[in-house]
Amino acid sequence: MTTMNQPEPLFGQELVDKVKELGNLSKEEKARECGYYTVTKNGVERVNMMKFLNALIDAEGIELDSTSNGQGRGGRSASYRISVQSNHNLLIGSAYTKKMGLKPGDEFEITLGRKHIHLKQIGGEEEEE
Repeated sequence: MTTMNQPEPLFGQELVDKVKELGNLSKEEKARECGYYTVTKNGVERVNMMKFLNALIDAEGIELDSTSNGQGRGGRSASYRISVQSNHNLLIGSAYTKKMGLKPGDEFEITLGRKHIHLKQIGGEEEEE
């Protein structure tokens, strides 16, 4: 059942950017504005919060499943790009930390440049200078 002029739901960075743009709206209004709704045969609009929230979790690169044993949807591949979040934090996803073999508690020295941030692992194998 197709509805008239119903937009395709947003995904990925486009979804994250739109949610940030709609900062003062309720989560239901944000979901609707991002295309996560359907119109029933009777013309009643229904917001699909579960699809919206799952898409937002995926877009932010948050892994909720504790194991990845090859079953399920597969997941996203690393894009090697991140965005500053609404709380001004940078989140480096588990795809990158796992690829580097990092463990909880590993420490890094942060060096700020004019247009870059360098992370140097403290206590790593290369630390012997």
